[in-house]
Amino acid sequence: MDRYTHGHHESVLRSHAWRTAENSAGYLLDSLQPGQELLDVGCGPGTITIDLAERVAPGRVVGIDSQSEVIARADELRQRRDRANVTFSVGDVYALRFDDARFDVVHAHQLLQHLTRPVDALKEMYRVMRPGGILGVRDSDYAGFAWAPRDPRLERWMHLYHQLTRRNGAEADAGRHLLGWVQTAGFTDAMASSSTWTFADPEGRAWWAGLWADRVRLSSFADQALEYELADRD
Repeated sequence: MDRYTHGHHESVLRSHAWRTAENSAGYLLDSLQPGQELLDVGCGPGTITIDLAERVAPGRVVGIDSQSEVIARADELRQRRDRANVTFSVGDVYALRFDDARFDVVHAHQLLQHLTRPVDALKEMYRVMRPGGILGVRDSDYAGFAWAPRDPRLERWMHLYHQLTRRNGAEADAGRHLLGWVQTAGFTDAMASSSTWTFADPEGRAWWAGLWADRVRLSSFADQALEYELADRD
């Protein structure tokens, strides 16, 4: 089983719950139409999934994630937002429990970077997508992160993050590989774009820094760094 570098500490889920279709899935929105059937792979707490469900209603949307506690959180959000055309369930991206050609749209946001076999996962997405369907994927490229002024503490964090993801068999700089991966998996007519999250005002900087301060001290990111002897408590 793949090991998720970030884990599921509250600081991780808090950052995932900040994401919306508008701030995180703009590459897909113009392709959505009412009535489409959509699969969101690695849906996390469901904030993007439910936004997508609103756009394709009355089409059905399914969100899957590997962790039952995350799915429970997504389903709570579904109930609060009274969104009847979406369901959430535990699933395995390498063995999707759906028939061939089941969905018009398959979406995966910030998932492939954490997998040891991203092309195999994409092949499964290809299998469940209808002919002429749409795949939308987005992943970070940590080597493209930038901050100013230079800070050796952030540079150490970046180096540690790359070390840790490599030990887990994942790819921190997945963004630059997406086009090649989807083509290898069998998709055609692939288009690439880029976008950024910018945290430049005081509130944004405090939010991002606070999340990562918690992760490096309290989450399984910290536990893994210690386990692999890539860091110490100090």
